[in-house]
Amino acid sequence: MIVIFVTFEGIDGSGLSTQAALLNDYFIKNGMQCVLTKEPTNNIIGGIIRAGLRDEWKTSNLTIQNLFAADRSHHLATEIEPALKKRQHVICDRYILSTIAFGALDVPIDYLKQINSLFRKPDITFIIDVHPAVSLERMKKARYHVEMFETEQRLTQIRQNYLALKNFFPTTFIIDGNNTIEQVQKDIIKAIRTK
Repeated sequence: MIVIFVTFEGIDGSGLSTQAALLNDYFIKNGMQCVLTKEPTNNIIGGIIRAGLRDEWKTSNLTIQNLFAADRSHHLATEIEPALKKRQHVICDRYILSTIAFGALDVPIDYLKQINSLFRKPDITFIIDVHPAVSLERMKKARYHVEMFETEQRLTQIRQNYLALKNFFPTTFIIDGNNTIEQVQKDIIKAIRTK
């Protein structure tokens, strides 16, 4: 298998982190080197973004989206590109499609596409698709805080945005995230083996 850059996308509560970790385990068990990462990152810019999403500080949605682009630029330069050069697979929990799907609620979509246009395209993108009511139920069980995007109406629009972005990158799979964790993983592995 060639070295690949895989991204996981979807509304909150769709199981992205779970499936990204399972794919990382799959690669390692099969003797492949892999880096598991996420956006927003754990660096300074990512911390500022997360605090803004939790409404811990006030700014405009445009500012948040510009911070996402800055975080991504730094992430690519310091972690993703170096790993790929070392012949390591890279799995990223959220990437460009998240910026567009979430950001387009409040910022012009053409602007979001423009500020992300120079970044590396993923080799494979998985959009894990779940109904917003399912995602909200999962989030209630998993955590205590609510972020700015987490209402059923907003999640419904974000989900529609993701589905409309299916052809934004050449190799994108929409995976039914309403299935069991095991079935979702099987669907992802099956798609990976075709690459």
